[in-house]
Amino acid sequence: MRFIRMFVSFVLLCGGVACSSGASENSVITRAEDTGKLTIGIRFDQPGLAERTVDGRQVGFDVDVARFVAGELGVKAKDITWRETSAATRENDLTSGAVDLIVAAYSITDRRKQVVAFAGPYFTTGQDLLVRLSSTDITGPEVLNGRKLCSVTGSTPAQKVKDRFAQAVQLVEYPRYPDCVTALLAGQVDAVTTDAAILAGYAAQNPELLRLVGHPFSTERYGIGLRLGDPEGQAKLNDAIRKMISTGVWLNSLKANIGPSGYQLPPPPEVNEK
Repeated sequence: MRFIRMFVSFVLLCGGVACSSGASENSVITRAEDTGKLTIGIRFDQPGLAERTVDGRQVGFDVDVARFVAGELGVKAKDITWRETSAATRENDLTSGAVDLIVAAYSITDRRKQVVAFAGPYFTTGQDLLVRLSSTDITGPEVLNGRKLCSVTGSTPAQKVKDRFAQAVQLVEYPRYPDCVTALLAGQVDAVTTDAAILAGYAAQNPELLRLVGHPFSTERYGIGLRLGDPEGQAKLNDAIRKMISTGVWLNSLKANIGPSGYQLPPPPEVNEK
């Protein structure tokens, strides 16, 4: 009789949220189902990708990706809490539990995969340079010896340029990319480097003063960051990205948010993170 009662209890339990998805207790799927809410780490300062408007709205391609995958987890847009993250804090924001997901121009690398997991990729770009329109002699990273190159604290693009192309380049760091762009406009640095999709947004804001060099020299695959040990959540997010691509929502968002900058839109990536 006791066995029967236990069996009935189990069946009733699995008729509800606890067993409906097959996800573990610590999965982002379970957190979304249990609360109907998610906290998502995003950038507030990347035009075209993720930007906070003066009236407090979040807009951009990364924002659209975040909203879409949250919807596939059963979370409405109004129930997303947006938390600003940065290159220097992304891993800690995830591992500490401050955010459930990160959708913030987050390149998938082997080093990062030791600390966090990724779904995706959902976008592919490459590292490039942003320079003043008058700097016609800057055609690529190899000509930056003796010049000042800016990037943000906690990111790796500027060091990559120094290691691979221009050992005598002078590296300058600021907390945010807009600080680098301001320094570039003021003549305090000669170039800014990060992913081309990010730089294109700043070039579009100052087309009479700035230009994207347009010769990417790396491959960057953007993924959705989540905590390690969540294969169910990773698989669900991968399915959500594939659905966003197959339904045309992915391309429409790219056209609306990044297309106006003149940046050449890439084809959809193969979603293959495991």
